[in-house]
Amino acid sequence: MKRYFKHKLTNLINVSKIVTIHDFEFNKDFATKGEAHDFWEIVYLEKGNLVCTADGEEIPLNAGEILFHKPNEFHTLATDGKSAPNVFILSFECRSDAMRFFEKKKFVLDKSLTTFLYLILKEGKRTFDIPFSDPKTKKMQLLSLPTLGGEQLIKNYLELFLINLLRSQTETKDGNKIFLPRKELSGKPVNDVIHLLESEIYSTLTVEDICLKTAYGRAYLFRIFKEKTGKTIMEYYLELKIERAKQLLRENELSVKEISEVLAFNEPNYFTKTFKRITGLTPTAYKRRCIELND
Repeated sequence: MKRYFKHKLTNLINVSKIVTIHDFEFNKDFATKGEAHDFWEIVYLEKGNLVCTADGEEIPLNAGEILFHKPNEFHTLATDGKSAPNVFILSFECRSDAMRFFEKKKFVLDKSLTTFLYLILKEGKRTFDIPFSDPKTKKMQLLSLPTLGGEQLIKNYLELFLINLLRSQTETKDGNKIFLPRKELSGKPVNDVIHLLESEIYSTLTVEDICLKTAYGRAYLFRIFKEKTGKTIMEYYLELKIERAKQLLRENELSVKEISEVLAFNEPNYFTKTFKRITGLTPTAYKRRCIELND
């Protein structure tokens, strides 16, 4: 009879507790008073600019960068008075020795790794009652009917994110490949379309324009885009415009009518209806809510 050896698996990074998951949409003049706590915090800036501090040291943060605050480090966060940023903040408890690598570290985050952050946010919203853009939240409440296995997936995605970020910063070209390479997360046709939509966010694009500018066939392009993103191209385009509209509303420089015009909507009523359909609020109500939450 064969004897099998059971190999006990070791954990490089073990996240024991999640504290908060925040997806913030700050006004251009937002600032915190500062805090210190006995767990880790990561700040990922999706859009805009931030000025952070860590134990008195000023750290500017640009779009696409992530900053780690170690336990018991006093830190603050403030916008630059010009842009209204989108910020993902995650706090958690992890006592693994490998986490020492991240102390007072700032990185430009590769797009392949941001996927893990979006997965954490997605599972977080399906598992916990996360208030909209509320920095006062200190405890997340479980939903009455949380998604199956949501807590475990949050833990797993966060550990995968940290391990892969650690690999990307320490391994040489001869080392192991990073788990889930970028080519598996998206494809060139989808990237080409998204790049075009982002570059034409203040214009209008038709289906014919997109096919002509990207040199892909209509049927193929629509099928592959829906498979990769879960949305049609035009749905994605409208959501990009509304995300930009939210940022412009928080920056408080343009009226609703002016934002409608600059984003190339045919008329303000269509802009308002589209905004409400996607966000659940009218532009005016969204702006008022952001002001109230940031006071």
